[in-house]
Amino acid sequence: MSESRRQGMSNCGLPMFLVGCEDGDSRELEDRDMRNISGPYGDEEDDEDQSERQIVVGICSMTKKSKSKPMTEIMERLCKFEYITVVIFPEEVILNESVEKWPLVDCLISFHSKGFPLDKAVSYTKLRNPLLINDLNMQYFIQDRREVYRILQEEGIDLPRYAVLNRNPDRPEECNLVESEDHVEVNGEVFHKPFVEKPVSAEDHNVYIYYPTSAGGGSQRLFRKIGSRSSVYSPESTVRKTGSYIYEEFMPTDGTDVKVYTVGPDYAHAEARKSPALDGKVERDSEGKEIRYPVMLTAMEKLVARKVCLAFKQTVCGFDLLRANGHSFVCDVNGFSFVKNSMKYYDDCAKVLGNMVMRELAPQFHIPWSIPMEAEDIPIVPTTSGTMMELRCVIAVIRHGDRTPKQKMKMEVRNALFFDLFEKYGGYKTGKLKLKKPKQLQEVLDIARQLLAELVQHNDCEIEEKKSKLEQLKTVLEMYGHFSGINRKVQLTYLPNGQPKASSEEEDSLKEGPSLLLVLKWGGELTPAGRVQAEELGRAFRCMYPGGQGDYAGFPGCGLLRLHSTYRHDLKIYASDEGRVQMTAAAFAKGLLALEGELTPILVQMVKSANMNGLLDSDSDSLTDCQQRVKARLHEIMQKNRDFSEEDNQKLAPTGSPSLVNSMGVINNPVRTCDQVHTLIQSLTCQICKRLEDPKSADLQLYHSETLELMLQRWSKLERDFRMKNGRYDISKIPDIYDCVKYDTQHNSCLGLEDTLELFHLSRALADIIIPQEYGITKAEKLDIASAYCLPLVKKIQLDLQRTHEDEAVNKLHPLWFRYSRGVMSPGRHVRTRLYFTSESHVHSLLSIFRYGGLLDERIDEQWKQAMDYLSAVTELNYMTQIVIMLYEDNNKDPSSEERFHVELHFSPGVKGCKDEDNAPLGFGFRPASSENHEKQTDPGSLEDLSQDEPDRAAPSEPISIQRKSPLIRNRKAGSVEVLSESNASRGSAYRLFPSSSHQSPEIKPSGLGFEGCSMVPSIYPLETLHNSLSLKQVDEFLTSVCKNGSETQFKRLKSLSAMFDSHAQPSIDVESQETLVTTPVQLSQPPIRPLWYSSDPPSTASSAGPSSPSVVEPSSNFGFNCE
Repeated sequence: MSESRRQGMSNCGLPMFLVGCEDGDSRELEDRDMRNISGPYGDEEDDEDQSERQIVVGICSMTKKSKSKPMTEIMERLCKFEYITVVIFPEEVILNESVEKWPLVDCLISFHSKGFPLDKAVSYTKLRNPLLINDLNMQYFIQDRREVYRILQEEGIDLPRYAVLNRNPDRPEECNLVESEDHVEVNGEVFHKPFVEKPVSAEDHNVYIYYPTSAGGGSQRLFRKIGSRSSVYSPESTVRKTGSYIYEEFMPTDGTDVKVYTVGPDYAHAEARKSPALDGKVERDSEGKEIRYPVMLTAMEKLVARKVCLAFKQTVCGFDLLRANGHSFVCDVNGFSFVKNSMKYYDDCAKVLGNMVMRELAPQFHIPWSIPMEAEDIPIVPTTSGTMMELRCVIAVIRHGDRTPKQKMKMEVRNALFFDLFEKYGGYKTGKLKLKKPKQLQEVLDIARQLLAELVQHNDCEIEEKKSKLEQLKTVLEMYGHFSGINRKVQLTYLPNGQPKASSEEEDSLKEGPSLLLVLKWGGELTPAGRVQAEELGRAFRCMYPGGQGDYAGFPGCGLLRLHSTYRHDLKIYASDEGRVQMTAAAFAKGLLALEGELTPILVQMVKSANMNGLLDSDSDSLTDCQQRVKARLHEIMQKNRDFSEEDNQKLAPTGSPSLVNSMGVINNPVRTCDQVHTLIQSLTCQICKRLEDPKSADLQLYHSETLELMLQRWSKLERDFRMKNGRYDISKIPDIYDCVKYDTQHNSCLGLEDTLELFHLSRALADIIIPQEYGITKAEKLDIASAYCLPLVKKIQLDLQRTHEDEAVNKLHPLWFRYSRGVMSPGRHVRTRLYFTSESHVHSLLSIFRYGGLLDERIDEQWKQAMDYLSAVTELNYMTQIVIMLYEDNNKDPSSEERFHVELHFSPGVKGCKDEDNAPLGFGFRPASSENHEKQTDPGSLEDLSQDEPDRAAPSEPISIQRKSPLIRNRKAGSVEVLSESNASRGSAYRLFPSSSHQSPEIKPSGLGFEGCSMVPSIYPLETLHNSLSLKQVDEFLTSVCKNGSETQFKRLKSLSAMFDSHAQPSIDVESQETLVTTPVQLSQPPIRPLWYSSDPPSTASSAGPSSPSVVEPSSNFGFNCE
């Protein structure tokens, strides 16, 4: 050994060495592997053979890092290089000894962590000049988020829009902060909530995310993991007033973060983890490690990884990627960081580092070594070849969950204060104004308070508004003690000549001159029961995805959760702008993705508002001419004080629906039934009044914090409004009556009010006629009204289906990865999921389109006839009603064949009603074998062929495992669909997604996608298959026909949808191509001669979520939007 080395090591205490082991040995890095060296090295110098000169790699870091499992695994592998020796610097030497006494090394791996003396390490490198794996001077910059963002900007790397707030007394110009309710202004840069607040010190992990008041307000507080938590929700909405921070735009990432780990500029490993901002719950495996999954980086992201590695001069470097809005943004650079618990990464990292060290140092030490010729750019994630049918797309339209009764109050206002408010918020532009924001509602409340105060002080003052109406306006707006922005709203409509006639609620005499119609809406909030329904349904929904029967961190549905975390699951959740709908979507997402915590963070990150001119919202004030005629005809028929005649049956139920005919039989005489209903309501209000007089009821709390006073208010209002002044009944109030009695029967039965069940049954019979027939009486009317409501949604569904098979980015199999990939649980699958949460009107309308739009001829197709009979027997589309479309691809079929893509249509009427389960119609199960398969020999490539046991083609040597504690046997994997069969079940038996004991025949066990235990949702009817052998061509031609048949007026409404959808769209990973308006029919854009159902993917590839060709739209529609 040289004199310089002896000098460097002579008085260094007791350094510990790990000497390279012989090839083939595999040892953990333990104390017994380290050789204690003491005293001078003179005794060894004579014995040292210069031809066996070792390259010494030093590890200079705190003990917690140098002895960590990833470091141990990688260094043990690095020692297998014949000429490399690894030396670990003891922590006491690093902290207490001068750098002259530190071990002498040829190559240094050193990095900063808490307590590490970075200054000393820099001094050591200046003294010894070793080869640096990670530059030390740049690590000063990594500790300051301001410097990190500056460097990223200089390198042209995308990062979120941000501004720096430096609270430095010497530089006051950098400390301009203006905070408002829903935004902050930092040095002139405005950030609307949600936004992120990061301390400038990278060592401070207390990052806050602030939410808008429209989503409930508050903030999510992130911190370094403590146990199983990485963040908590706080109601605090104001930003911190001390310290310097970076404020940046919040990036909607669909709840998943991507961690990227480089080893040199040409290697990157990526993993997905659940975002700590989502619910703060850290997912851990059986060993207590945070659960992460490998992710495939795009070519652009690999370029970003290379830039980060080179810009910060950190060979081993970790950084965070946010995939949002079709782009990837770097939001943090962590410096030296290893992947945890990945043997493949440990192999690759040691190999890359070893080759790098040998390439740089072997020549100067005259060590014989040649650069390996094999490629080091190893694929990030394996993919598997599709076998049988592969699930490609799931589309679901779902009604919101259980809610409180909706209530409404109308009043005509003429006071100048209301007109000033109308003008302030631009009401004169359209003649209508909707006020939902807390600040706006507060202004309405202030006006009501001011007018009431003036009425009290001056009884003769000229205030035209009724005192009782103003008091009700004030009372409702003061409910809950705060405005959340999602449970109340005020609508103002300009009436140039005043109210044309008094409504049933108004008694004021007509006055001349313009006025405003003020409509106050409240109630309709998602109840705790509704949240549970949505969350349980979301949890059960996981069963439809590959691997749905697995167990994941204590939750079933492993396959979906793995798909989502690895971005093989392209998930978008849309909701209308109603609070109950948005909260239902958030609760569903919580169950679907096994999230925890409050709904507000989930709502902000996972749910995209779709209040885009009719996609999921409808303007109830803008009825079509057809719907107005239908309501008038309904009103006329229901006002006849005689028994229903055969002529009435033809007028009211021309489709012959059994549910309608049965309800008409219960009602018999509509006026007499309305008399009974009104009498029962009077009885109910009298009983509530008596309860109020009872001292024992003073503090009685009803469900969802309602009081007896509020309960009396809603029933008294219905009593007044139902029977009009002329003695006739306002049948438009029947849905509200049924709504209220259903709510009280379910949630307030403890009051023991008499006759509520009779009122429930009578109002339900009336509602079973009024509600569905308001959407059309004849088939033509139903289609006309349905088109007005949900034509944009139909077009969107069509584009969702088209977009799925037009994906052009594919990930080819890499033969070296076969042993790392097994079956459908592999992350190489890609499934597109689009969930649309909406209200009853859209669900009724979409179902009408499928029923009456001509999808199939029930005279020819027996399965469709059975489905139509089943739907005709369904009386109510209750909360959580679902319409589900599933698209499969059969890679065994010719790409140009219609049989390549296979569509299934499923339906559930939602939540079970009160005591009606025994009378509910029985469907034919979820995904039963199609009838045609009973008539022909089973095709080896058919999905229904469950009798043979065929191994996964991607892993022929892997035995197929059997799930413990399950009666199901895994037979064959069908692409990304795991096909299951029961050992003794017949092929023709049906199975249910959400098993219901009342519907399940005793000899048929839940099979296929249903599974035991917590997947069941007892309160919700299981999915029933309406049809399971449709071709994509059939469905596409049908949807095209529906869109073509829409009126020109309806299509004009959609022109504005294109731009609005583009602006609101928030894709998570794929770069969405902009829509172009064309004048050619719907077809695949490349190549034009291929039919729509042609697949661009060869059988040996699996699609990934990447960019695809622009979607094409119908010329008659003359609109377009991005298909997300």
